[in-house]
Amino acid sequence: MTHPGFFLVLEGGDGVGKSTQAQLLTEWLGSPVGGFAEVIHTREPGGTELGVALRDAVMHGGHVAPRAEALLYAADRAHHIATVVRPALERGAAVVQDRYVDSSIVYQGGARGLGDQVEKISRWATEDLMPDLTVVLDMEPSADRMARDLDRVEAETASRAQEIRQAYRDLARAGGDRYVVVGADRDPASVSHDIQQAVTAALESRG
Repeated sequence: MTHPGFFLVLEGGDGVGKSTQAQLLTEWLGSPVGGFAEVIHTREPGGTELGVALRDAVMHGGHVAPRAEALLYAADRAHHIATVVRPALERGAAVVQDRYVDSSIVYQGGARGLGDQVEKISRWATEDLMPDLTVVLDMEPSADRMARDLDRVEAETASRAQEIRQAYRDLARAGGDRYVVVGADRDPASVSHDIQQAVTAALESRG
């Protein structure tokens, strides 16, 4: 489905700097150089009022069965896309989002062992809306970063950090031009510069 806006998603393992880069990219896209009159910065889960409640339940509550966890993420995603992301794209806005379908594929489908059904559920929930560009922030898992306060999902998947990293790299390799992998083990300004170059190329390719 085509739209006049630009949908960019930042993906990667825990602690790679997605939040920092999302904020820098939002500011750049809204500048005269970036060229967008409206830029929406959002995340999953938590991009809507419903999402905030689901995020708190899933990420900071007690145990959630893996299948229930996947369905809660899909419910949040369906509502978020329908009420925030798709309307913004139809208005011609740029949307910068922290995590999307790939996170469910990697964490619920892979690390939780639920397989390809997770992707099918997510694509149904979003009516098959895919990003114009997915930036995978890539770096070697660090024990120091993983020693910080972790939410429930991060804590339960921390031992599989290397597997999660490789899963993102595999998705990017198989996904073609819609993906770009950016080394995140550098100063934030250098990482941001590379992301801006990738966004510029993606926008130019769309004409």
